[in-house]
Amino acid sequence: MIVQRRVVTAVLAAAALLVTAGCSSDDGGTDPPSGGRSTSASSGAPSSGGPAEETPPAKGSVKVVRTVAEGLKSPWGLAPLPGGGLLVSSRDEATISRVDDRTGRVTELGEVPGVTPEGEGGLLGIALSPDYASDHMVYAYFTSASDNRVVRVLYDPERPAGEQLGAPDTVFKGIPKGFVHNGGRIAFGPDKMLYVGAGETGETGLSQDESSLGGKILRLTPEGEPAPGNPFPDSPVYSLGHRNVQGLAWDDRQRLFASEFGQNTWDELNAVRPGGNYGWPEVEGRSDGSDGSGFVDPIAQWRTEEASPSGLAYAEGSLWMAGLRGERLWRVPLGGAEASADPQAFLEGDYGRLRTVVSAGGNKLWLVTSETDGRGSPGNGDDRILELEVR
Repeated sequence: MIVQRRVVTAVLAAAALLVTAGCSSDDGGTDPPSGGRSTSASSGAPSSGGPAEETPPAKGSVKVVRTVAEGLKSPWGLAPLPGGGLLVSSRDEATISRVDDRTGRVTELGEVPGVTPEGEGGLLGIALSPDYASDHMVYAYFTSASDNRVVRVLYDPERPAGEQLGAPDTVFKGIPKGFVHNGGRIAFGPDKMLYVGAGETGETGLSQDESSLGGKILRLTPEGEPAPGNPFPDSPVYSLGHRNVQGLAWDDRQRLFASEFGQNTWDELNAVRPGGNYGWPEVEGRSDGSDGSGFVDPIAQWRTEEASPSGLAYAEGSLWMAGLRGERLWRVPLGGAEASADPQAFLEGDYGRLRTVVSAGGNKLWLVTSETDGRGSPGNGDDRILELEVR
């Protein structure tokens, strides 16, 4: 069981190689001031280097192929299984279920003990171990009575339904918890390290506090230790100055991107590099850079009513970002680590709040709706998992 490690104070100048800032509450805030474009691409992201990369078309398309499953309760995290099937977490029920992606049948694997659902907290992101084929471990981020933490559980499909999850092994704990802004997205990167989006719980000072885990992206070994090569010595912190990261995705060049809630004005899509300071609460959205702070601008930003971004996935040369309050799926085509054209919205209002989007391979995506999370208006069939075909 790995206990929270103190984030070592480091020189912010070492963070000058980095990327972006910002985030918003789950449903955004008040309307932003008028003026300016509601969405746009930034030229402030790092260049890709190396051979020239193919840029996707400025305009894309989305086709809903089918509804995979319905009737889900407060779904949050989604993890495709090797060989077929999807694991889905329920924030408020604290359960993990398996969805047969061919028939739509939902089988509850079991409840994760120790979860304390409240507000935006509960059982949130899930991810498969990078050695899942041999260890059958599922990682989960959840809110406990005292903190947010990451655990791993053994998934044994040979046991009876409802009893297929082993006892949780705490991998990392001590992440601040709150009624809001608990972060919760976890993902293993191409380097087989575990990346964790940690919110600032509404305490804005945590994001710039190098001794706090709040408002950060963390990078850990599968055992919960600070990953080798992290930018701050003996620290799990990979980047700081975040508000509430809820989407993590890598492109085909292994570059990391994160989607983040802003407060009252701008939601953000950021290109993330080690040591980067993303500016919150000093900056929301783009900074003019006149203060010499070194905060990195987002590669795209949205008014909060258009996005309130959650899950993030990469497919067909573009990033695909799910919007909660915005009730739409955003496509952001990439040219290197920058947006190569204006973001494009799809499915606006068709399925309500959109929580999680995950690559299904090739030009396919899995998309999870979020109408039963207490902020939507659930109808018959909510919540759903959809299969999309995108270009």
